Amino acid sequence: MTSRFDAAPAGPLRIAMISYYLPSESKIGVGYQVHELANELARRGHHVDVFSPCRPSPGSVYHHVHIPLTGRLRTFRFAMIMRRQDLSSYDVLHAHGEDYWMWRRRVPMHVRTLHGSCFEEAIHIRGLWQKLRMVMLGLSEVLASIVADRTVLISPQTRRWTPWVRTVIPNGVSISRFASDGNEQAGRPTVLFVGTWKQRKRGAELARIFAEQVKVEVPESQLRMVTQDAPEHLPEGIVVLGRLSDDELAAEYRRAWVFCLPSLYEGFGIPYAEAMAAGIPVVASPNIGARFVTAEGRFGELSSMADLGATLVDLLKSDDRRAELARASRIRAQEFDLVGVVDRYERVYRGEL
Repeated sequence: MTSRFDAAPAGPLRIAMISYYLPSESKIGVGYQVHELANELARRGHHVDVFSPCRPSPGSVYHHVHIPLTGRLRTFRFAMIMRRQDLSSYDVLHAHGEDYWMWRRRVPMHVRTLHGSCFEEAIHIRGLWQKLRMVMLGLSEVLASIVADRTVLISPQTRRWTPWVRTVIPNGVSISRFASDGNEQAGRPTVLFVGTWKQRKRGAELARIFAEQVKVEVPESQLRMVTQDAPEHLPEGIVVLGRLSDDELAAEYRRAWVFCLPSLYEGFGIPYAEAMAAGIPVVASPNIGARFVTAEGRFGELSSMADLGATLVDLLKSDDRRAELARASRIRAQEFDLVGVVDRYERVYRGEL
């Protein structure tokens, strides 16, 4: 494949990966994806340095370069600091999320992954300042998609704001970590939620619907919520789990009967893919990420908020429908296997994709 840039060399690569988020300090899915990608690349023999204002994450096998920040406008100040870094010794510069204003070639291959769209988030986020911040970051995303050697989208549906970007590589999850044979499933009907109580993940609305509708129809049911911002006192049957380790989270997926994340917006939605890897039926609102991961509802249930309670009740009561969706989930999860995702990024780094 010919291109306008020089591909990274053969053999092990020196990769500079940039992310404002990492799991050590942030719940944002971008940070988890960067952590997983960097670990898998390092295990393959590449030298990976992750530049981030977050502290090192437990379980990392890559190198971490801490960029400490304090005060306001941290995202933009991080961009300015990264622009002054000497990255000339690397074969690949791979920026995630905001591009950090890396608008001048410094390495043989500059890759930019757009994890959704800040313009799309601006539509759904609350608060004038937050909307303005997202619009400013969105303009940076558009410029970055033009100046990078290769820009990658995480789903075709995110192409709305950058229609000229053609390369799509979904987010990846470790199939082996989440895979289940069904023997760990809870003895009572269990719905799992992974996200935030407030804002676009709509954990609070799911809890209300569960208490008012699902619990009434399925009295023995339980909603288990992996979230850190829920109030202390909640209705019966709702359990807040807080922050979990990777192994604890995988165990929660394996014990659930149904996974539900009714987000207003997801560019991809890593928890959907994690649930599928565990063979758990997925119920989601029809945001663009859920539409892609479920293939427009072929591999999961897409539901409006008005119908969400009824959808959950029907699934919890139907062994046959849950078994059908569990089989579909395992099939679809293979498309998001971390091993295959990193294979494709290696091809991008070398100019072969």
